[in-house]
Amino acid sequence: MTSSFSNLSLAEPLARAVAEMGYETMTPIQEQAIPVVLQGKDVMGAAQTGTGKTAAFALPLLQRMMKHENASTSPARHPVRALVLLPTRELAVQVAEQVKLYAKYTNLNSAVVFGGMDMKPQTLELKKGVEVLVATPGRLLDHIEAKNTVLNQVEYVVLDEADRMLDIGFLPDLQRILSYLPKQRITLLFSATFSPEIKRLASSYLQDPVTIEVARSNAAASTVEQHFYAVNADDKRRALHQILRQRGMKQAFVFVNSKLGCARLARSLEREGLKTTALHGDKSQDERLKALEAFKKGEVDLLVCTDVAARGLDIKDVPAVFNFDVPFNAEDYVHRIGRTGRAGASGLAVSFVASSDTRLVTDIEKLLSTKIELEPLEFDEDRPRISEQGRINDGRRMYRDGEGEDGVALESRPPLRERPERRERREYTPYRQPAAPRDPFFDQPYEANASTNSQPAWESAAKDNPARSAMSANIKTKKKVAALFKTSN
Repeated sequence: MTSSFSNLSLAEPLARAVAEMGYETMTPIQEQAIPVVLQGKDVMGAAQTGTGKTAAFALPLLQRMMKHENASTSPARHPVRALVLLPTRELAVQVAEQVKLYAKYTNLNSAVVFGGMDMKPQTLELKKGVEVLVATPGRLLDHIEAKNTVLNQVEYVVLDEADRMLDIGFLPDLQRILSYLPKQRITLLFSATFSPEIKRLASSYLQDPVTIEVARSNAAASTVEQHFYAVNADDKRRALHQILRQRGMKQAFVFVNSKLGCARLARSLEREGLKTTALHGDKSQDERLKALEAFKKGEVDLLVCTDVAARGLDIKDVPAVFNFDVPFNAEDYVHRIGRTGRAGASGLAVSFVASSDTRLVTDIEKLLSTKIELEPLEFDEDRPRISEQGRINDGRRMYRDGEGEDGVALESRPPLRERPERRERREYTPYRQPAAPRDPFFDQPYEANASTNSQPAWESAAKDNPARSAMSANIKTKKKVAALFKTSN
């Protein structure tokens, strides 16, 4: 086997694109997987995240599809021949960009479809005809049901980050998608970790796969320096500030376990002077893409994110990853710290461990088969303490969001004055409703008026009219009306 891309028997358009991208030496997963895929065998590959799995499956598949290359504009001449399934939108966009760069000098078309965006532009792209379709399972099923794409000529299927797809719950969607594909095909399954569920999935859909493991299963990258600091929950932000300052780091990932905690932490760090943006599931697709683009360009210092961003994001030269919260799933720890130390570069992974995280750290120890030692973290005494509630404690007074009570940043303030004496408390007087003014007329006793007749009006009226004395004065008699016709008795 060769370890140089220049010695691979790639087609001239692919070799030219690879050379322009600066690829020279293959990574271990590429060195072992590319020749096997070129031979047309199924592959079950396990490699540490960030070791170049995309090129390991994309380049040999494009090489095998070069026999179908044509310059026709007819969509019928460009059916879907390779299907790449991924768990997240960000990873799908990233893989699609890489495939497009590899196939830049060929007539092989590629497209990407994922949820959170309007289907119309994706439908127009599919109608033009594509050989390589990169997709997330849910949105691909939408296009299949809408008859926007046909998969009956698919020759190659790639399940990338398969363990993550199972964790999210994509197994039913995967089964439905694979039922639309021809039985005779080449299936490639790549995952950073192997689990019993992954092995069952491979046994169901792969035919005599070649298993490739370039490192011990579920192992962290050896180029990543790992530290676990015992820190109280209220001191985590203070610890983050101190490590960034001591190491002189410009950019880092900060991982938390919840979407609400992600948004709150990003706002707090932004108020404390760090250029920060949040990336979590409640963000729209446009907001997520803008956040990633700003981080890639260096416009943002910290990318605070949930595990939605832990899988497959390939951002070069990110020096550090902070686990602000220890992940609930031990395998997510491997994927989180895989965002740094990529492609052989060195990186730093820092985890802040509170007293309630003991069980989670034990799970990581079992996964990595190594003993984790919790390190104490000594804080700089001249720095204020930043609490989890967004307050800063200088030992005498409590201020909010990195400012004193007069709005001046603590770093630029003169020596803090002592706490002034408390004012004497005023005696509390309960509120009483004022009394309404009284009318003296209603205070006088009742007296009968001697000038008026003491008898009721109806009795006097009965005496004045003897004919009606037998009848109540309140009953009116019928009026006599002249009859037009007189009836005889």
